[in-house]
Amino acid sequence: MPENPSQSSVTESDSVLQAALAAVEEQREAVREFPGKGPALARSLQTLGDLLRDAGDTAGAEESYLEVLAVGERLELPADVIANARTGLATLLDFSGREAESLPHYEEAINNHEALGGESLEVAAQLRNNLAMTYKNMGKFALAEQHYLRALETLENRRGRESESVACVFNNLGSLYYAAGFPDQAKEMFEDGLKIRIAVLGDRHRDVAQSLCNLGTACHELKENEPAQQHFEQCLGILEAQLPAEAASYEAAGQDYLAMLDVLGETAKATAFQKRMEKALAAL
Repeated sequence: MPENPSQSSVTESDSVLQAALAAVEEQREAVREFPGKGPALARSLQTLGDLLRDAGDTAGAEESYLEVLAVGERLELPADVIANARTGLATLLDFSGREAESLPHYEEAINNHEALGGESLEVAAQLRNNLAMTYKNMGKFALAEQHYLRALETLENRRGRESESVACVFNNLGSLYYAAGFPDQAKEMFEDGLKIRIAVLGDRHRDVAQSLCNLGTACHELKENEPAQQHFEQCLGILEAQLPAEAASYEAAGQDYLAMLDVLGETAKATAFQKRMEKALAAL
């Protein structure tokens, strides 16, 4: 009987993990005799941490990243090794619901990558984006803005204004300003992000639809109801054309559109769209 593909994948993953564990033990032994082997041990621990993280073993991954940092306190390690371990630890803590614990590790990882320069500056910018999002979720809007703006400056200098990473930061800034109660600034950021995404991705991309939805929300908050409806309708047209892949996004945007129409008293339009959306989703 042929081997089940999923079983084969699990077996292969276990084999890779066991090899990584063995490599760490081998490097630990080597360091006991030759401390100069510290960088090889640190890199094997980083690899193990990444594999454990991907396997869902958060505690094991955290232990591996922390051991890299502990090795760095005893032995001389390359700056990029320390930077990568800090990055792994920061993102692991952040995405496992331990945001407050992730903050100092994000800050140090950013400093490490910025000190390396070159392409590491872009890594630092992406980490600032993550850190800003974490601060926003904690209600620390001023700190979030500071890191978003620093990330935007770096990415514009490195990649130019017309890049998806720059558009993403504009979108995140818009969401921050909207959450902080500044819909005018939010609208401006969403408009900038939308222009870049259309230029880079074309006018039918799912990320363009996201920008249109965000822009529609900001316009509605500003009582610019006609353009708000137009933005939502453009968004929904893009997503509907990409069903079933975009079913979840289509339904979420559709519910936001219906809520807006309800506020505006557009009962006939809301009823017509509700039937259209239900029909489109039922056909999946």
